[in-house]
Amino acid sequence: MCGIVGYIGKQEAVPFLLEGLRRLEYRGYDSSGVAVLQGNHLSLRKRTGRIANLAELIASDPAPGFTGISHTRWATHGSVTDANAHPHTDQSGSLALVHNGVIENYATLREQIVLEGHSFLSQTDTEVLAHLVGKHLNALLTPSTTISSALLVEALRMALKQVVGTYGIAIVHKELPGLLVGARRGSPLVLGIGKGEHFLASDVSAIANHTREVVYLKDFDLAALTSDGFEISSLLGGKSGYEITAVEFTESDVDKGKYPHFMLKEIFEQPDTVRDALRGRLSREEATAKLGGLNMSNAELRAVERVVLTGCGTAAHAAMVGEYLIEQLAHLPAEVEFASEFRYRNMPLPKDTLVFALSQSGETADTLAALRESQRKGNRTLGICNNVASTIARESDGGVYMHAGTEIGVAATKSFTSQCTVLSLVALLMGRMRHLSTTQGLQILDELEAIPDKIRTILALDSQIREIALKYANSQAMMFLGRQFNYPVALEGALKMKEISYIHASGHPSAELKHGIIALITPEVPSVFIAPNDSVFEKNISNIEEVKARKGPVIGIGTEGSKRLLSVCDDTILIPACPDFLSPLLTAVPLQLLAYHTAVALGCDVDKPRNLAKSVTVE
Repeated sequence: MCGIVGYIGKQEAVPFLLEGLRRLEYRGYDSSGVAVLQGNHLSLRKRTGRIANLAELIASDPAPGFTGISHTRWATHGSVTDANAHPHTDQSGSLALVHNGVIENYATLREQIVLEGHSFLSQTDTEVLAHLVGKHLNALLTPSTTISSALLVEALRMALKQVVGTYGIAIVHKELPGLLVGARRGSPLVLGIGKGEHFLASDVSAIANHTREVVYLKDFDLAALTSDGFEISSLLGGKSGYEITAVEFTESDVDKGKYPHFMLKEIFEQPDTVRDALRGRLSREEATAKLGGLNMSNAELRAVERVVLTGCGTAAHAAMVGEYLIEQLAHLPAEVEFASEFRYRNMPLPKDTLVFALSQSGETADTLAALRESQRKGNRTLGICNNVASTIARESDGGVYMHAGTEIGVAATKSFTSQCTVLSLVALLMGRMRHLSTTQGLQILDELEAIPDKIRTILALDSQIREIALKYANSQAMMFLGRQFNYPVALEGALKMKEISYIHASGHPSAELKHGIIALITPEVPSVFIAPNDSVFEKNISNIEEVKARKGPVIGIGTEGSKRLLSVCDDTILIPACPDFLSPLLTAVPLQLLAYHTAVALGCDVDKPRNLAKSVTVE
């Protein structure tokens, strides 16, 4: 969840560190800090709040040097204070460390170290790790030895063998100004290769302006960087193999362009991102989808008798859409399991079960754990993610890359529609192998190809949706209701609203209204009904009438030309017609805009909502 940037080279480190932190601020923004080496002097600067606060501190109290590490924090252990901000130092104050992840046994380790005479300045698990590394380094030093890069790496290796948990780490030591050390397990860390300089970062976006070649470190990798080279070893000993990857990243990926917020930019990118998810994957000759990345033969796909989809948050809602799609188009039993619950259940997984793990970042800790648990049980497990170099992409048995481009806004938008698009392709592919005719396959291809332009039509309603948002922005609570394919969209619409506007919002199946939810209806609680012209349209209308009878205001999301919906709702947003199984690709968009404009009207920080971070790499 937090962000790490490290630099070693022949230029001042602070400008690189601050620039990288600004690019990673969406990953954590409770506090930030830097540790910079100049000769044998270690400068430590930390400040709560946004990166601008840290930059202001450094402007008044510079931190010169050519080697440095930095961090932007999303608090896990310890409240948001300067003392709890990273970097943290060891007992001697000579070693500085930044850390993403969670040290689960930190309390036990801390108790042991305190008994040995160590004192702590923070409440964090990270400071315990810094002390532990420093302790082992001191034990390795004798009167006849001097500190070296090999000794620091060995001390880190010894410390990490005592640790239970996840980590992405960067370390500097004031006696080794020409060395930057990193390690990873369960939390991403990328090594950037330059000329006379090298970088470490938790996300390639932080360093993409300065390098076109990177190494995505694997779990249990330890990396020792100098300005002129690097060496990667394994926690278990010996060298670790690595692959140098070209950076496919541009300045526009992390630039808002003409938009005031990344979230709005990403909402408006969806015609292109959906088209990119489809590109090269539609076969008119065979009237089906082509998904070679699944790494499964037609015979293996036909042998699948059950599908399980797993993810967290927005990805779980996309998985629910996938459940309906696979049942409708492929006639296969499908179910969704929250990734956070997957490995803690003793869920029957017969050998003919295919598991999909959905994650935008490809690094979501719970989803990665679910993937590993599925593979441990012997099930083929495929990934659907947006980062081809991510851990889930590397460890899955195959999968589909979303091609959505970098998503900076904490509230997921384009990744949801991209995931739904990919799942539509999966359902079509498996359906054509079972019962869908060629004619039906071609009709579905036609409808999929029409989706991007239909999304563009919805985006043209932006000003209308803004007016509706302004009308209801001061509501204390909102309800989102839908049926069938649009029940997951109701959940997603509610999630978007509460994530960025902080309005209490809940999503429900429309038919559940009478089973308790209707007690919440008042004139002060607007209900958003997702009611396109589908097989349950009349049922939705009946539910809307029930809300109206109790003086509840209703916002309707329906199909163009729907006079019935216009007559019963207080406000309506009408979208182009499409088959019910593709409707989530359209109905989600006005809900994203509704949440966005509500949050802006309330003065909320849309791209960096409180208490949230983009990539959840801790449990």
